[in-house]
Formats: sequence, structure tokens, C-alpha cells
Amino acid sequence: MMRLAPADLRRFVGDCYMAMGMAEDRAALVADSLVQADLWGHASHGVMRTFWYAARIASGATRIDAPVTVEGGLGAVTLLDANDGIGQVAAQEAMERAIAAARVHGIGAVSVRNSGHFGTAMYFTRQAAAAGCVGFLSTNASPAMAPWGGREKRVGNNPWSWAAPAARHPPMVLDIANTAVARGKLYAAKARGEAIPQGWAIDAQGVATTDPADGIAGTILPMAGHKGYAISMIMDMLSGVLSGSGFGPAITGPYMPEGRSGVGHLAIAINIAAVRPLAEFEADMEALIASLKSAPRGEGVEEIFYPGEIEARSEARALAEGIALPADVVTDLTEQGAALGVRFPA
Repeated sequence: MMRLAPADLRRFVGDCYMAMGMAEDRAALVADSLVQADLWGHASHGVMRTFWYAARIASGATRIDAPVTVEGGLGAVTLLDANDGIGQVAAQEAMERAIAAARVHGIGAVSVRNSGHFGTAMYFTRQAAAAGCVGFLSTNASPAMAPWGGREKRVGNNPWSWAAPAARHPPMVLDIANTAVARGKLYAAKARGEAIPQGWAIDAQGVATTDPADGIAGTILPMAGHKGYAISMIMDMLSGVLSGSGFGPAITGPYMPEGRSGVGHLAIAINIAAVRPLAEFEADMEALIASLKSAPRGEGVEEIFYPGEIEARSEARALAEGIALPADVVTDLTEQGAALGVRFPA
């Protein structure tokens, strides 16, 4: 493992994208979203994805200069078209518009079509929390699991996130995929040379596996059985069908260098002050967290965490110690960066 300063990683990733012709502000946004995932301890969505996105840019599947255009809406609702552009750019625009609408109407909802993979959903929902809102963001994704009772991949993991301010605490955040685990975690385990836990995936023959490569070639299992499958279908409806974007097997993920992505999103912001004073809400959030943490603990449990707290702890630690990257990821970034004329930070 190698530890690197977050600022150095942001600069490197941003420089790589600018070397491919991406505008500086867009390159900085994508770089920050990837580095922030590593800070939170979500290496599966971190800088290891840098050149997955780059391959799609190089093939023309992702248009780095595509505008995000307004295609419709009514009142607090807006429809955006990302025009096959960068997922992070579209999601950022959607969340900013949702927050702005929430300030006027009490709630804002932005549907996005023809977008791409945007990294971690909590990167955007936390922005709503910082603005005094409850934030929601969903997206659909390329097929990763079979429908309940089926044998062939037809359903994406279709992640979703909620975030809310928590006064003196870091925001309370939920960011989950509906598979037992995000597919990127299999790629991360493969890069580290580690086995995956039982219950994450089955191989191409339908047999349970702890080999991440076999799991990638096979099918990831849904979380909570039929419940995870059903939630994933609802997220596909909200993200893809509602927006008029792709859905189901029509989605191409960031793991493939070619093919139109077709991803859709839904961003929602609820202005807390439209419902009750923000200070009262935050006081109750502190009381809720205190109630969780004061619960009797199970054997061997040192502390109870609320959703989003572990990521906040990880960020504080990584800011002090640096972000740890596996040797394989460092080698990949170094070699592919050099091909663009960008030197990896030593």
C-alpha cells in the first residue's frame, strides 16, 4: 500500500482528464468525487475508477463537452438531459437545481436522462444536507443481478442515497446499492488480491464463490433477497423510466469502454425550514443519535455508529494520514497517467 495526500491525488486525476480535453472545472469535479470516495473509505468508487471513465471518454461513449440542457418541468420539478455527458456534471447540476427549487417551493425534484455513472451518490446528497435540506438521489445501473427467481442479469444495483444535517455531528447519510455489495467492491478486492465474503456473488454456473474474478464474471446477489430486488426495480423506475432514459438491460456501466450509457437519475431536496425550524430539527437529530449511541451494546462492540459516521471518521483519518492505495492501483494510475504525459505523485 502507498499513502498519498488527497490534494496530490486530486491534482493528478484532474490533470489526466484535462490532458484528454476536459474543461478544468469539470475535471476538478470528477477528480474531487473520486478522491472523496477514497477519503470516506469507499475505494470501490475512488481513484481506481479514473481510467475506467477515461476509456469511455477515449471511445466517445462519454462526451466530455456535452451540455446539460433543460428539457421540461413544472413548478418545483425539472427535467434535464445530460446528452451522454459526464455523470458527475449532470448530478451536480441536478442537485443544485433541486436545492434552489426547495428554497422557493419547499421541495425540488430534478429528473435526469442520458447521463453516465456519477460516482458516490452521497457526494451529492451531502450537499443538500449542508444547505439545510433532506437530500435524495437515485440512479440506475448496468445489469448486475438476476430478477428474483431468474438466472440471467437483467437488474442493476441501482444505488440511492439520503442525507440530512445532524447539528454538531457529521450528516446522517445512507448510500447503498441494492445488491449485497456494490460491484466495484469486487474489483477492489481483486486489485488487493483478497477473497470476497460468502453471500456476495455467484459464478457463471450459479455456484456461490469467494473469488472476486468469478463473481465479476457471474452475478452479484441482491441484498435481503427479494426485498433488494424489488427496491432495485423501484429505483430503476424513478431513475430511468420516469426520466425517459434507459432502463434494465439497456444500461451500459462504467466498466465497459464503449456503448451508450443511458443512465437516469432523480434528485430531490426537501427544505427542512418549510416543515419546521431547522434548529429544532437538528436538536431532535442530536437526540436521535444520542439515543442510538446510548443503547446497550452487544458483546465485543465498542461503539454504536449512526449512518454516515464511519465515513466521516475515515475522512478525518485519511486527511491526517493520507489515502492508502493498493500497489496494483498505483501501477495502473502511474502507467496510464504517463501515457497522457501526467506524472503520478511520488
